[in-house]
Formats: sequence, C-alpha cells, structure tokens
Amino acid sequence: MAFGPISFITRGPEFDLVIHSGRVIDPDSSLDGIRNVGIRGGRIVAVTAKQIRGTREIDAKGLTVAAGFIDPISHGQNVENDAIQVFDGVTTKLQMESGVEDQDAWHKLQAGNRICNYGAGCGHGTARGQVLGKDHIETQVATHDEIARMAQIIDGQLKKGALGVGFGLEYLPGTTREEVFAMFRVAGKYTASCHPHIRYGTLLEEQHVLTAIEEVVACSVATGAPLHIVHVPSMALGNTALALEFIEAAQRRGADLTCDFYPYTAFGTGIGSEVFADGWQQRFGITYSDLEWAASHERLTAETFAKYRAEGKGMCIAHAIPEKSVQTAVKSTATMVGSDGGLDHGVGHPRSSGTFCRVIGHYSRDLNLIPLPLAIEKCGLRAAKRIEKRCADFRRKGRVQVGADADLIVFDAKTVGDQATFDKPAVKSVGMRYVLIHGQAVVDQGQLRDIRPGRGLRAPLA
Repeated sequence: MAFGPISFITRGPEFDLVIHSGRVIDPDSSLDGIRNVGIRGGRIVAVTAKQIRGTREIDAKGLTVAAGFIDPISHGQNVENDAIQVFDGVTTKLQMESGVEDQDAWHKLQAGNRICNYGAGCGHGTARGQVLGKDHIETQVATHDEIARMAQIIDGQLKKGALGVGFGLEYLPGTTREEVFAMFRVAGKYTASCHPHIRYGTLLEEQHVLTAIEEVVACSVATGAPLHIVHVPSMALGNTALALEFIEAAQRRGADLTCDFYPYTAFGTGIGSEVFADGWQQRFGITYSDLEWAASHERLTAETFAKYRAEGKGMCIAHAIPEKSVQTAVKSTATMVGSDGGLDHGVGHPRSSGTFCRVIGHYSRDLNLIPLPLAIEKCGLRAAKRIEKRCADFRRKGRVQVGADADLIVFDAKTVGDQATFDKPAVKSVGMRYVLIHGQAVVDQGQLRDIRPGRGLRAPLA
C-alpha cells in the first residue's frame, strides 16, 4: 500500500499575550496563587497553573498580578492625569462626584483620546447652575418649580447613560432638603447610585458629620437610590471613626451604602469656595498656617489668605485630617479607595498621583494595617461592584477571571509605593512594571507607551 507524503500541522501561540508565573490575586474568587494568565482579543481567556504560550510573553516571576485599579472619584479626566495615574495602577477613572454636563458631548470628546477607561455621572450642581444661573448656584434657595426643572435635567442625563448622580452639598449651602430628596428620587427610578460630597464636615455640633450622613442615608432608604459617600476622612476629620461606625452599622442593617477615602492628612479645594467662608477656622479646627497654597507651596497668613480668596481662583490645601483618621479608614470594612484628585499642569494634591500605591505600599506593606489582597480589593473590585448593577460592563472590571477585561497590573510588591509629595504632587508612583488596558501594555517594562486604548463606560440608554 502506498502512502502519500506526511504533513505536520504546526500550531502557533494560543494567546495574544501570556503573563507567566506571577502571584495572581483576585479577591472576587479568593484566588491568591502562582498562575499563568492568557489574553486574547482584550479579554482574559485563561487563568491556569498549566504552561501556555502567547505571541508575547511576560515573565512575572516574583511579581504580583492583579486587576487594574478603579478610581471612583477622579477629577483629572484627561491625558495629563491618565499618564500619571497609570503608574499608580489605575486603569479606569470615573467622574462621579461632580459628574459632567452632557453625556453625549463628553463621551464624544473623550473617544480615542484617553489612555485609561473613563466614565461619568451627572451632577446636581450642574443642573442647579443651569436652572438658577451660575451667579446664584451657591446660596440661592430654589422654588418647588425650579427643583422640578433640575430633576428633569438629571432624568435626561440618566436616560443618556450617566452612571450615577453626584452632589457637592458643602459647596452649595442654598440647597434645601427637598431639593436633595428630589434628586435622589430621580436616581432611584434608574437604580443609579448617588455620590454626595455631604453637607457638613466640621467639628461643630450643629454642622456635625453625622447630621450630614443621616440626611443622605435617609434619602437613599426612602428612594431606593444606592448611596456612595465620598472621601469620608476629609469630611469627618477627627470624627472619622464615629462616621465610619455609623456607615458600617447601616451596612449591617442592609443599607445599600458604600464610601471611599484617600490616604492623606490634608484635603484640597478651591479657595474661593464656600468651604472657606467665614468661620472656617472654628469649623475645621485649623488656622492660616495650616493652609498651603498649591501653586507655590507657601503656608498662608491672614493677609495672603485674604488676597487669594479675593482673587477667587486656585487650590488651597488644608492640613486638617489626623493620621489616626486615615488609618481608621484604611482598616474599615466599609471603605474603598478613591483619589479625589486632578492635576492641572502639575499643580494640585499628591492624591492625584499616589493614592493607590500609597495604600498598597505604605499602609498595607509597611504598616501592615491590612493584607495585600484586601488592599487590592479596596482599590478595584469594590468600585466595580458599586457600579455594575447600573452598568454591566463593570462585571468585567476589578477581576482576574476568564471573561474579564484584560485591564491588568503587574507590580513589585516589595517596592511599589507613592513618591508624590505636597511640594511635588506630580511625581509618579513606583513599582508598576506593566499596566495593561484591554490587553495593550500602556506601561511596558516601567515605561509609558504613547497609545490610547481607553474606552468609555455608560449605562444602557433609556
């Protein structure tokens, strides 16, 4: 019997990219072990102890592999900030506290122009300004009809896919309880989370942080709108332990409630805002020398404070948060990490550059306040779970699992950490060897690549 020529089929690599032999930490599935991760078409398609091959392979032996971090309160929605935050391990950035004016226009502007993934809510403050005018946005009390018009604006933006509703209540003291309730009621229709900068954050009893928390928790329970309270320590200051005890107790009773923190002992905000209206020294328990002008890093005096406030522009950093409050927030069962950051040509607060790696490096590794898997969970998975009921895309974020988006970080747990300071807020964090967004390495062997793989995230259009 004659046989024809024998042919051999040579199979090429099964995956676009393989990350070999890293310590893979996935808090959602409780995985913490040495694994190989296979990526194809921007998704994770294998997490295995077996040997696998890829067109490109990354040796992660001795390194940690985790899902990219998700910043739920990022004001730096541009490439300048993306290029710094990727070194902090951030792959998805959400503007939830302030929101954006129009979902269609904003997403069109971002498309193809971002390193990180991006998404946004809509803002009560924006709606208030549209109805009352910008000259009256802070202190004017709205009529019932004006409140109804604000609610219509919020409703329209939620129909356009806004991820949630943001509030800046401390900055808008003219906002009545009726107005807050009306905005929560609209959010509840869409099961959209509300992200308030709460009304009070002072040391005074009549403006106590618990009064502010009670207001938004009550609105959430009454309307069914999920609630996320932003940057708790910068509002609660020395009362942070009490505020978090309240939030944790509400969670145990079934409240759909989360909150975030950034790991610094100073908050930063515009000097022209209502935060620095007369009486701020008594409200926050600080004085002029506790204020730092972000542009020059000078400590303020009565004269320079008056000068800058009269000009009405620029960030002032207030050194008012006790370190004990930060550590309490790190350890709290209720919290996730959020930067509240945003640099403008390098000027700003170090939270804009170092928030996530400071939690991983300083508070988890150096101070041993929480284990690394829990720190990773607070930096990513918890934010994904906060938004995923509204936007199903987040079910593929914050996880190292088959089917998840290949938004991944590969870092050295021994050296990872923040480097930014109040004097030099734009210094990048260290320790991130690789940062992948949809399977593309935006940070490759510690170097930033000039690519824009970031994608927009929106809720379904109504």
